[in-house]
Amino acid sequence: MNLEGKAALVTGSAVGVGRAVVLDLARRGCNVVVNYSRSRQEAEQTAAEAERLGVRALCLQADVRRDDQVRRMAQEAVKAFGGLDVLVNNAGVTRFIPHADLEAVSDEDWDYIFDTNVRGTFYATRAALPALREGTGGAIVNLSSVAGVYSIGSSVPYCASKAAIGSMTVALARALAPKVRVNAVAPGFVDTRWWQEHPNYEAAKQAAEAATPLGRVCTAADVSKVVLDLITSEMITGQVVVVDGGMGIARGL
Repeated sequence: MNLEGKAALVTGSAVGVGRAVVLDLARRGCNVVVNYSRSRQEAEQTAAEAERLGVRALCLQADVRRDDQVRRMAQEAVKAFGGLDVLVNNAGVTRFIPHADLEAVSDEDWDYIFDTNVRGTFYATRAALPALREGTGGAIVNLSSVAGVYSIGSSVPYCASKAAIGSMTVALARALAPKVRVNAVAPGFVDTRWWQEHPNYEAAKQAAEAATPLGRVCTAADVSKVVLDLITSEMITGQVVVVDGGMGIARGL
């Protein structure tokens, strides 16, 4: 897919991996929607940086847990750009809860994580689908995680949610072909603010680096490169691509 003049919606794209994807799309000449839930100022900064790269950028607030807000966002994106060619489902949340402490996991934890990560991915896909099916066809990339592949990560609900995204990706790829391709990226430890705000950040990062054959953790740019590859590679669909520097093979997973 040639991205010049195309339009993309990236959920949760004010900061981190989403921001990196927005800017990489802009560098390819793709107009972008920067979605945010609460981080308006950072979303506007990301949009301004995208516009400096010569494309149109639109900031749209929507909580991906709310179907009505997601549908409105998709409609506004199509109205602004005349269509939609790419959807990147990046918005995601977690809670840090030891896996063995099942009593510490509340119903609210399950609802918060699944409503954002799983329902949010589905809602955005459903809302964007009519536009993605038009023209020469569209591409969807979902953000999963090694937590959903190897069942390691911040909490059991998070692992389950990311595994659900992987399964949904394959089901949607089969259902939406040939007009729409659907793939997912499953990053390992990504050095973004999301991790940097964790109280054990330094220790966790050092442990991840020591366990990774390539000797470092992922950056947002590393993940974004793979997202862009999956968007533009027209013969790939239904794949969950792990981006972890080899951490999984080192652990025998």
